[in-house]
Amino acid sequence: MAAHADRRFADLSGGERQRVLLARALAQQPDVLVLDEPTNHLDIRHQVELLALLRAQRTTTLVALHDLNAAASVCDRLHVLAGGTLVASGPPREVLTPDLLAEVFGVRAAVTRHPLTGDPLIAFDHRTPADRPPEPPPFMGN
Repeated sequence: MAAHADRRFADLSGGERQRVLLARALAQQPDVLVLDEPTNHLDIRHQVELLALLRAQRTTTLVALHDLNAAASVCDRLHVLAGGTLVASGPPREVLTPDLLAEVFGVRAAVTRHPLTGDPLIAFDHRTPADRPPEPPPFMGN
């Protein structure tokens, strides 16, 4: 944000404001950092940069994220809430399962390994049930 030092905070875009607020928080060198949707208003490049920066800080950070793929890539531990109740807690590989995603979020999804990082990667089925092809029959080997 150094290139924008001459601009007033009120004149910054939502993403630029988000980055300034995070920089201010990090400048205080907190023992614990609590962030609510820190990637909100950021384009994908700045989301990736921000999450990498948080990971590199080695500071205990509690982050509320709705982007489960981002959470899987940056968090050591996930806590999934449904209706204000904790329904799952643990490492992303253990928590993010197709059954949990269906139960908590009501979505059909597959969880695979990210080809670049090995982190869990969630592929969501964005089709309605009526638009989905029929399930293939189970394989019956000889």
